[in-house]
Amino acid sequence: MVLIMTIVVGGLLLWVVFLGLYHPRSGADVLDWRPTRSPELEAQNEIDDMDQMLEAANERRRARGEAELTEAELESRVLEDRREQHARRQAYLAEQADESEAAVRADVEQMLERVNAGRRRRGERELTADEYRAQIESGSG
Repeated sequence: MVLIMTIVVGGLLLWVVFLGLYHPRSGADVLDWRPTRSPELEAQNEIDDMDQMLEAANERRRARGEAELTEAELESRVLEDRREQHARRQAYLAEQADESEAAVRADVEQMLERVNAGRRRRGERELTADEYRAQIESGSG
């Protein structure tokens, strides 16, 4: 019975896979799915949005008596903002790495102190930090 059920379920699974692979229509055709907007329309909407934002910014600048922004100036400002953001991110990651290294050093020092306390109780000589790190790296500690 188990063998028969396995064959039936496997056969159904293979039939569904082959039906999906070799059916003449795509899933979008079967569901009659169409994108709501074409990629060209989406690109045009982005351009229009950029023009509207630039015009609004220039309107505020004119009201304050400042010079208008061009699209090139706006793009250069965006690039500069992205550079600053990237620099801040790199500084943050470097700071996190430094903090992580300091935490690891503190952990190693705590473990070394516990190991040396046990060695003192057994009458063995204490390990130095370098010896203990080498022992950890070799996997024998």
